[in-house]
Amino acid sequence: MVDQKSFPPQKEGRFYLSEGGTETEILYKYGFELPQFAMLPLLDNPEAVSKMQEMYRNYLDVVAKHGMCALIGGLDYRASPDWGELLGYSPEGLSEANLKSIDFLREVANEYASDIPEILIQGLIGPRGDAYERNLSITENEAEDYHSVQLTILKQANVDLALALTFNNIPESIGVARAAKKIGVPLAISLSLDSTSKLNSGPSLAEAITTIDDETDLAPEFYLINCSHPLEYEPAIESGDWINRIRGVRPNASKMEKIALCQIGHLEEGDPVELGAQCGDLARRYPHMDIWGGCCGTWDTHLDQIAKNILGIGGK
Repeated sequence: MVDQKSFPPQKEGRFYLSEGGTETEILYKYGFELPQFAMLPLLDNPEAVSKMQEMYRNYLDVVAKHGMCALIGGLDYRASPDWGELLGYSPEGLSEANLKSIDFLREVANEYASDIPEILIQGLIGPRGDAYERNLSITENEAEDYHSVQLTILKQANVDLALALTFNNIPESIGVARAAKKIGVPLAISLSLDSTSKLNSGPSLAEAITTIDDETDLAPEFYLINCSHPLEYEPAIESGDWINRIRGVRPNASKMEKIALCQIGHLEEGDPVELGAQCGDLARRYPHMDIWGGCCGTWDTHLDQIAKNILGIGGK
């Protein structure tokens, strides 16, 4: 029998805060190049490591300030085989980089062991293709085989959660969920919505979650929404049993359409106060949601506003 670890269930009064948009912060605010939008190569750059440590301390300071728990990840989004090959990693080198990214998180998190009541480590799994493409060609079986590689490494790293981040089609989501179940890694799926308030591949949020759950026997621990502004995901939020499977959101800072956002070449921070208020409104309507964070364009300023609002202490 597979040794299956479980992610903690919801508990009244406990909220988790994840990091923001790691790539956009290090790229646009601090000027470090990201080949293939990958953080992994920066782990070999002492100057970049120092800056990332500073970034993560700023984030963890927000977690500690608000008495929240931390669900920390952010460096291994491009750590799957196809992306690793494009980056020039051998299979062994990619495995080492995966483990190194988790070690980085644990080291910086250890500094806050006495300041934050619970710190959980997550590994990020990005889609096999570009998150903004439709990725319709991948099958469930192909996705299961492909993502098993990184999931096996995350199992070795003993992460608390594997988060399939910015997924936008049903077959790949089913495949990664089946792989995680077989390997014994707790997995959540974070879906991304476009300007039509649907997955880029066409389904509605409700249809995607219901289908993935039906086809995997509820294998994902839960779902999130990420890389979407409230203008994109709010129209998709509707009543139904499926909404209880969503434990939170990690929104983009900007209202701009994603492709345009990628082409502007600078950090678009949007309105942190407004974003925090929008997250607070969602939290009041769906009090079961307990995992929050940010995506593109967000970091400690946005996370602070989000935390203030979901904890009900105002957004100013």
